[in-house]
Amino acid sequence: MKPLFNPSFASRGRRALLAAAVAATLVTPWAAAQAQTPGGAAYPNKPVRIIVGFPAGTGPDIVARLLAQKLSEGWGNLGVIVDNKPGAGGLIAAGEAARATPDGYTVMLGETGQLSIAPSSYNKLPYDPAKDFAAVSQVVTSDFVLLVNPQKVPARNVKEFVDWTKQQKGLFLATFGAGTPGHFGAFMFGDAVQLKPEPVHYKNTSDALGGLFSGDVHGVFASVGLAAPQVKTGKLAALGATGATRTPTLPDVPTIKEQGYANLEFSSWFGIVAPAKTPPEIIARLNADILKAVQSPEGKAKMEEAGFRVTGTSQQEFSRIIAADTVTWGKAVAATGFKAD
Repeated sequence: MKPLFNPSFASRGRRALLAAAVAATLVTPWAAAQAQTPGGAAYPNKPVRIIVGFPAGTGPDIVARLLAQKLSEGWGNLGVIVDNKPGAGGLIAAGEAARATPDGYTVMLGETGQLSIAPSSYNKLPYDPAKDFAAVSQVVTSDFVLLVNPQKVPARNVKEFVDWTKQQKGLFLATFGAGTPGHFGAFMFGDAVQLKPEPVHYKNTSDALGGLFSGDVHGVFASVGLAAPQVKTGKLAALGATGATRTPTLPDVPTIKEQGYANLEFSSWFGIVAPAKTPPEIIARLNADILKAVQSPEGKAKMEEAGFRVTGTSQQEFSRIIAADTVTWGKAVAATGFKAD
């Protein structure tokens, strides 16, 4: 009669179980990182498209391309396509992104204007920011700088600018388009310094800067990334920054709050959103990989060099930011009585 318990068989069984356990520890980290598309394939397994609602060379485009490069590297150079869809202050791009297939292969680099300002400044939108998008991660924030042409404006700080402006026939501030953060930031500035600005809307950044160089306008609130090269070469003068603290890109430029206008602080942000019905596991994978990309030493350095403050938030935090800023900017829009349509 064979024994009921076979020592050699048990030993082989233990070795098999041990091997399986070791194999599991080797496979689990990679497997856990793999989100699944609705068809069951690992995500991503083909190029991902990032829609940007603004032209090449603008702040959103720069952020998207830096992010795309790092994501592509992390995905084995699978490829991340930046698809510029400029027009209507980013509304065209947002409408397309909202209607995209929710599979994680089309996302949008959204910004403050599209997601938090537009609901108040438009009676009708081709999308609903609260319902049509799922927040993935805020990527960066961007402060603004009040720029003037030193050949046309003698002021070198905010108080001097205010005093000089009061001697002129109005305060004319350029914007990069109606309904943008710079547009309503101009009104916030007016409230803080007790002046009523006249916004002059340009189609793009180059036209607005052209108006500044020609003297058609007195100043403009430009993003730090756009302002820095002009300031460092001496072509334009920076009178003050709108952030809570000085920007590392222009450390010698004091904030406007530092200069005695405690209530004036505003900035914009850029972040990735996906169509609303994108599977949560894909959203989570995107969030994790975005955080890894922007918080890597190289990724963070390149974003900061371009004039941005890296954030890299959770999905929940980005949702909260969008909702809170919708209220904040909504009040600014209401105060101006502005409607874009």
